[in-house]
Amino acid sequence: MLKPLKDKRPLVLVSSVLLLGTIATVTIAPRVVEWLEQKQQTQIETTLKEDINKPSVVLTLAEIPAEQRQQTLQEIASSEILSLERSRARYVLANDLLKKYEGGPALRQLEGLEKEYPTLVPYILLKRGRGYELTNETALAQQTWQKLIETHPDSLASAEAFYQLGKYDAQYWDQGITNFPQHPSIQKVIRERLKENPKQPKLLLSLATYAANEPSTNAMRDRLVNEYPQQLTPEDWQIIADGYWSVNQYYKAALAYKKAPKTPKNYYRIARGQQVQPQGNNKNEVIAAYRTLMFGFPQAPETATGLKRLAQLSPPQTAISYLNEIIQRFPEQAPEALLDKAELLDKLNRKAEAAEVRQTLLSDYPKADATAEYRWQVAQRAAQQGDALKAWTWAQPITTNNVESSIAPKAAFWVGKWAQQLGRIQDSEAAFKHVVARHPQSYYAWRSAVHLGWNVGNFNNVRQVMPKVDKPGVRPLPPAGSEMFQELYRLGQDGDAITLFQGEIGDRQELTVKEGFTDALLKLVQGKNLQGINQVWGLQKKDDPEQEKEWQALRKTDKYWQALFPFPFYSTIIDWSQQRQLNPLLVTSLMRQESRFEPEIKSPVGATGLMQVMPATGEWVANKINLQDYSLTNPNDNVNLGTWYLNYTHDTYSNNSLLAIASYNAGPGNVSKWVRRYRVSDPDVFVEKIPFRETKGYVESVFGNYWNYLRIYNPEISQLLKQYSQQ
Repeated sequence: MLKPLKDKRPLVLVSSVLLLGTIATVTIAPRVVEWLEQKQQTQIETTLKEDINKPSVVLTLAEIPAEQRQQTLQEIASSEILSLERSRARYVLANDLLKKYEGGPALRQLEGLEKEYPTLVPYILLKRGRGYELTNETALAQQTWQKLIETHPDSLASAEAFYQLGKYDAQYWDQGITNFPQHPSIQKVIRERLKENPKQPKLLLSLATYAANEPSTNAMRDRLVNEYPQQLTPEDWQIIADGYWSVNQYYKAALAYKKAPKTPKNYYRIARGQQVQPQGNNKNEVIAAYRTLMFGFPQAPETATGLKRLAQLSPPQTAISYLNEIIQRFPEQAPEALLDKAELLDKLNRKAEAAEVRQTLLSDYPKADATAEYRWQVAQRAAQQGDALKAWTWAQPITTNNVESSIAPKAAFWVGKWAQQLGRIQDSEAAFKHVVARHPQSYYAWRSAVHLGWNVGNFNNVRQVMPKVDKPGVRPLPPAGSEMFQELYRLGQDGDAITLFQGEIGDRQELTVKEGFTDALLKLVQGKNLQGINQVWGLQKKDDPEQEKEWQALRKTDKYWQALFPFPFYSTIIDWSQQRQLNPLLVTSLMRQESRFEPEIKSPVGATGLMQVMPATGEWVANKINLQDYSLTNPNDNVNLGTWYLNYTHDTYSNNSLLAIASYNAGPGNVSKWVRRYRVSDPDVFVEKIPFRETKGYVESVFGNYWNYLRIYNPEISQLLKQYSQQ
């Protein structure tokens, strides 16, 4: 009898394979072979259960061009030691080879890889089929894709297999349309079929459902509405209306919502859509639509917003009655309604009633944003009249009662400034520390850090500061999507990752916070920086407590802030900043404000490119530096010209970055005029006095950007902020 094997020493993969070959011919081979196979499989599973956040060379190569990373990948891929790192290298190397139409070498990298890399098995089969196709082994290619469909029928990689097989047999496209209408490759097939035969409402509705935000889908919606209205169900109208709304076609959406199911949200959008994009003089129609919402759904949250819109559309006395409805029926919206009511009472010269309403606001709703807004209005008026004590007294409660208000960072900073004027140095320092700890992402956190004596640069020397920049070496793990998608994204397989995530989202137009952030990450890697940054900025969803909680948690992560303040064109920025002796983070901050890193963006007045250089300015600078054959949409040319001009504005104002940045926006003439007019030595007061609202906001935004890039990417400041927040 064969005794049980007790040897528990680990076997490496190579040794196991050799041993299998050695004992295969002896009598006991089947049992030993079975044991060894189990042992080998256990070893593979154990080896591959590695921490996905473990340091990885392959992940650092995600954004490196294929030619530059080839040798490193080959060295890792040729290792005899089984590891996740080796599997990743083989997969990335195979894809790089396929893009160069080198099917044979790619197949060698993919050979047996599915046994070692379970996360990407469907895509390994998909790529293997492509390798066979490139080597003209089309039968094997089709067999491989068929195997993918059979073994992974629910995987979205199978949708791509259907698409590829359909090139050989169109019946596979029929199956793809049935099984995976949400997949971008299958949607290509649908569009082609609509070109051949436009009269297919089911296919039109499929695109309206699953490709709602594609620009060309608007034409599909129009055709459904104009040619097939009788065939559409209320649910179909809902899909069409939501699609119009998502691409800002509000009036068309309003008309479609009239035929969709009767819900508060739909009734609100019927009214709001006609208000935002009116067709003729339809104010009475809009008012009637809001009133229908008010009477049909008296307790719905949308009704509170509808009542506010009605107040805005109505004369003061009628508006007050609508605001009273909000105050009585919707406690959460009552503070803002009280503030609006007080302003209307002032207009009607009913001052005593207005004062009473404001006192109700202060006493009953001390923690409301509207209360913070009113307190700040009073504090500002007091400061303008030179009464620092009254300003401090009115603003100070905002720092404790209204920490989440958008006014809170500014109010807390000026509480510190006014305390300085009053000689209350400890109170002043406490206020500045409060801003840094509680509002670390704000422009006022930078101004507070300056007052606390931090080495963060001030208006007079920030151009010369050369901070250390520590960029993350690998892409972050997206918070949404399948494990397969997350792995593809981190490997830099962007085409497959984007297509897969689009398929996973399907027909849902309203994404969760995690999904919206993940989608923004994908926009950033595509160079759609404006869309990506704006999408991250717009993730907050106050009307959904669970999503609000999710957003708050996401804001505490580094990846959130790195996405909101990305660092594209890094090498170009560093090179030209060094040549102009400019702080690279200041250049990056100005660029983010000017263009959101869009190389070809153009303003209504003609400012072009990353640093929004005006053509006349570009020509003037080009002559100065003898630059010929330049293009304002070329990143290198644009940054060359823009940094020269930024250096010029600094030279004009003796390296005062406040005046230089203001001049970049408003022009040297205007800034010189303001300097002569206001004659103030306090830069914070000067910023408040800038008469151009756009320029004032521009200055605060650029330096707010600078501070965020510093706190995110400079390890010293980042660590200091962590210490303050913990305290």
